[in-house]
Amino acid sequence: MTFASFIAQLLNGFAGASSLFMVAAGLSLIFGVTRIVNFAHGSLYMVGLYVAYSLLEGLTTKVFAFGGFGRTPLGFWAAVAGAALVTGGVGALVEMTILRRIYRAPELFQLLATFAVVLVVKDAALGIWGAEDLVGPRAPGLNGTIDILGRRVPTYDLALIALAPLILLGLWLALTRTRWGALVRAATQDREMVGALGVDERRLFTGVFFIGSALAGLGGALQLPREPANLGLDLAVIADAFVVTVVGGLGSVPGAFLAAMLIGVVKAFCIAAGTQTFLGVEISFSKLTLVVEFLVMAAVLVARPYGLLGRAPAAARAVAEAAAQPAPPGWKAWAPALAVLALVPLLAPGDRYLLVLLTDIIIFALFAVSLHVIMGPAGMVSFGHAAYFGIGAYAAALLLKRAALPMEIALLLAPLASGAFALLFGWFCVRLSGVYLAMLTLAFAQIAWSVIFQWDAFTGGSNGLTGVWPSGWLSSKSAYYWLTLALCAAGIAFLWRALVSPFGYALRAGRDSPLRAEAIGIDLRRQQWFAFALVGAFAGLAGALSAFSKGSISPEAAGIALSTDALVMVLLGGVETVTGPIAGAAVFTWLKDELARRTEFWRAMLGFVILALVLAFPQGVSGGAALLWRRWRERGAAA
Repeated sequence: MTFASFIAQLLNGFAGASSLFMVAAGLSLIFGVTRIVNFAHGSLYMVGLYVAYSLLEGLTTKVFAFGGFGRTPLGFWAAVAGAALVTGGVGALVEMTILRRIYRAPELFQLLATFAVVLVVKDAALGIWGAEDLVGPRAPGLNGTIDILGRRVPTYDLALIALAPLILLGLWLALTRTRWGALVRAATQDREMVGALGVDERRLFTGVFFIGSALAGLGGALQLPREPANLGLDLAVIADAFVVTVVGGLGSVPGAFLAAMLIGVVKAFCIAAGTQTFLGVEISFSKLTLVVEFLVMAAVLVARPYGLLGRAPAAARAVAEAAAQPAPPGWKAWAPALAVLALVPLLAPGDRYLLVLLTDIIIFALFAVSLHVIMGPAGMVSFGHAAYFGIGAYAAALLLKRAALPMEIALLLAPLASGAFALLFGWFCVRLSGVYLAMLTLAFAQIAWSVIFQWDAFTGGSNGLTGVWPSGWLSSKSAYYWLTLALCAAGIAFLWRALVSPFGYALRAGRDSPLRAEAIGIDLRRQQWFAFALVGAFAGLAGALSAFSKGSISPEAAGIALSTDALVMVLLGGVETVTGPIAGAAVFTWLKDELARRTEFWRAMLGFVILALVLAFPQGVSGGAALLWRRWRERGAAA
């Protein structure tokens, strides 16, 4: 690594960090005022890039072309500004039509609604712009390079580096020198008090959403000369934006700037360092670029739990503050359902599709229930639960393929492996709470995914592992279905029973009142740590069963998308009871499979269904059904 190459990579990292700062600043503003973890913020970045492309092509070929102007600097910058305004309008529209209706709902349901928006926006982009990558033109007047220490650095990158501090200065002036900024800062500290003082909360929230979304659109539009517009940008960018926001401190715009630059520097160092040898050990720093921001986040959160410039939240609403006391498993009610499920292979012996679908639903039911245990009763939201699913799946596959162990032994040992990793990750995670805890779980999940993805010689890398089939006596779909049903039912029953034991009551006590729980002698951190390991083991069991069911495994089993699916299953079904995630897993898995087979735009259809359910049943499918049943009985009694 030479000094010149490091400087060149550093400038490249700063240029990328500039756009990321704009996205993260918008996300931080929105969260600071509304307390919404806007999962759709990455989609707004993607929309900004697409809209800038369309406005630029339209301006140059359909409007200005008539006047003979062609592609002009006015066209490019007008397209960038127009894309930011259009994206801001899209964000404000989402706030007014969807989020405004569920501000009183638990925060996690707002997260679910924004995830549904992600699905709708992705398919809208697919319908409007197609699946092909769209490469934008260079910025007029900034398409050359400048020689710095013998290295050619794009002029446009230098312009981006200069623009980020100007954006930061503009935001600082708006937040500290205007009445709007004073209201935003007040709402960041105590939004209920701001409302009590007569401030129009709706207008304030809409304005913040417009500004935050416009910043995301601006960040996307400015990337037009640097990267093609594609449909995968939404999830890729939102993960990085979350990292920058959390590292900087939620609600802190200067913190977002500092974090973006810090991550840009670390990434530049990794790329410039390449592969180095220390004490005879070869280390590839360039491979760390996939996960280095998560390593930075994990290190920062362990040292500073609220980020570099963040503050402890003034007040936090509990995830399940109005939760009813759980009831023990009703064996008499569940036995008929299990009997019917067990008879399916006999009632439909030739229907392989039905058996495969039911096997998936049962596996994901256990996976969702394991997440529910730490989300609902323990009050710890995890954005990276797929890590344990993936580790369990890979442990089973590797024990079978590399260690040549029998399938039965591999299936028994896989949950122990995922539980051990959950024990390790949980030791760090239980020291945090709220969004910071959720982001640390995401960091560990991304680290696990990166190791799986890049360790080609051991895990198969991006190709994964194939030939992971069960033993001969389980080779038929029916036999494996019965095994899956028995193990998953036993796992769900065990977790359900644990929630009505002293262990489960200790978790709920810690969720509802940590100070009182510790005052009566409950070692809360130890209980939460054990809960992490327990649910990690059962998620690993679900992953191992999935691997043998499919016959193969790939890094997607530990990816962000599967973690998001698990969140949706729990929230869709309802976080209050164990039956909620079971219902959510069944509805989500069936809907996803059914819609994907019928239409190319299945994500949008799924998104609209989720939005309808969120708006109609803010308690989830299970909670909504229970409410309707209770009302029906009350009307019957009154009649």
